[in-house]
Amino acid sequence: MAEAGTLAPAVVAWFARNARDLPWRRPDCTPWGVLVSEFMLQQTQVSRVVPAFEAWMRRWPTPAALAAEPASEAVRAWGGLGYPRRAMWLHRAAVEIVERHDGEVPADVDALLALRGIGPYTARAVAAFAFGLREPVVDTNTRRVIARAVRGHGEAGPPDARADLAAMADLLPHAASAAQSFNAGMMELGAVVCTARTPACDACPIASRCTWRAAGSPAYNGPRRRTQARFEGSDRQVRGIVMRELRAAHRPVTRDELAPAWADAAQLARAIDTLVADGLAAERADGLTLAE
Repeated sequence: MAEAGTLAPAVVAWFARNARDLPWRRPDCTPWGVLVSEFMLQQTQVSRVVPAFEAWMRRWPTPAALAAEPASEAVRAWGGLGYPRRAMWLHRAAVEIVERHDGEVPADVDALLALRGIGPYTARAVAAFAFGLREPVVDTNTRRVIARAVRGHGEAGPPDARADLAAMADLLPHAASAAQSFNAGMMELGAVVCTARTPACDACPIASRCTWRAAGSPAYNGPRRRTQARFEGSDRQVRGIVMRELRAAHRPVTRDELAPAWADAAQLARAIDTLVADGLAAERADGLTLAE
């Protein structure tokens, strides 16, 4: 098993040389910008997030700016990022930041967790990356690097929040600045080098310390995380189509007008009903709109 103390310096030094230039990593990015980026990056590729993030921050550079507009504008601006409930939660979080924290994103993890739509990962990520606090931050990429380098497993297996945080905490440097770089570096390493299917071990800064590589990169035969249901033809795809139509319309759209968008009338009706139930759409006498 790799020694915890040997990993952090190598990862921090590698990250200093190789970190991608992303807008939420720049020195002038505010805590609000970091929070917005964390909402957008959930289950969405970085390349798709960058332009959406930059447009969002131009329009709503502060929580107060977003809170002053209806939630429907946030959902409309979310565009094709997917999972539009994130836009509604981000809007609600902005309102709560204005109401509870005078418009300033709080640094405390518990205060962040109390905001709408913010879970343990996002709270720790904001505390670490926006405020430089020494908090372990664990995402899918981090879990994979730890699984290979420390545990000698080819895959991370199903998530276990308590064990995953403990494993990262054991590796975290004591200095807050180094801990911040290590958190970001482990994510970056998993995203661009220690990838799921084709890890570039020859380019890895901790290859000589990697337990999995030292063992000959054995095939993984442990428990696997549940795979996501197929998107094509799913209710999620239909919900996305309906939301796209509502965002583009700028007026109420009747169910009859939406009928050509999807051939399966029952599935279309189900998608519309769940969007209304989730608070993403509102049904009025003259048709459907984005929820305010």
